[in-house]
Amino acid sequence: MLLVVHQVWWTNREARSGAEETVRVLVEEWADSGEAGAGEDVPVGGPEDGQASAGAGAGAGAGASASASVGAGGGEGSRPGVEVPTRGGRPVGKVPRPSTSPRWDQAYAVIRIPRAGVVAPVAEGVGKRGVLDKGYVGHYPGTAQPGEAGNFALAGHRNTHGEPFRYVNRLEVGDEVVVETRGAVYTYVVSGGVAQTSARDVGVVAAVPRSAVKPGRGFSEPGYYLTLTTCTPEFTSRYRLVVWAKLARMAPRQGPGG
Repeated sequence: MLLVVHQVWWTNREARSGAEETVRVLVEEWADSGEAGAGEDVPVGGPEDGQASAGAGAGAGAGASASASVGAGGGEGSRPGVEVPTRGGRPVGKVPRPSTSPRWDQAYAVIRIPRAGVVAPVAEGVGKRGVLDKGYVGHYPGTAQPGEAGNFALAGHRNTHGEPFRYVNRLEVGDEVVVETRGAVYTYVVSGGVAQTSARDVGVVAAVPRSAVKPGRGFSEPGYYLTLTTCTPEFTSRYRLVVWAKLARMAPRQGPGG
């Protein structure tokens, strides 16, 4: 009984407290750094972009490595942006390129998912002790960074240790996932997912995410993707639940007076 109380209650309490403090520190540091931009939101793509051939809300792996199961580089910098490919002959915006790589286990972004009640730090790597068990969301090494072309792939616990991804199964097509970094705020829009897949379905976090286990689930062309992965069913780690989203817009981070 004491073990159950520790796992279900105490680890959540401890991890959430630490994660909330990390979010507070990050946001304060960004505000104090003076590294903010100006201007309007930049739309990326259009409503015809990014519908995955999968139902919203659900597949892959908290705590798995990129090579072993479903699964670094880049912080936010001031390098020139890279052009997003045009669609139908029209430009679809720019996104900034990362200039430096975050250190292993370093928290460098904040993810906010209103429908799932998530506000959590994003740290480099998906190790349990250094990242996931601290209530953080982990970035799969080797996948894209926020706003980069490719797949910004993340993992988080669904149960215990802060359980930031407890309710990601509730996400629906059209829901927003916001990722904040030192220099910009990126808004992704949910477009599909996989309710249950193998822990070794590495296709879901590929640069063009597509399940290697569930034929027809995923995308078929390059883009600006976000993947959320966690364990399923609840209180087990047998399978993975996946949510996919596509970058819709980005905006420079506002300064203290902005």
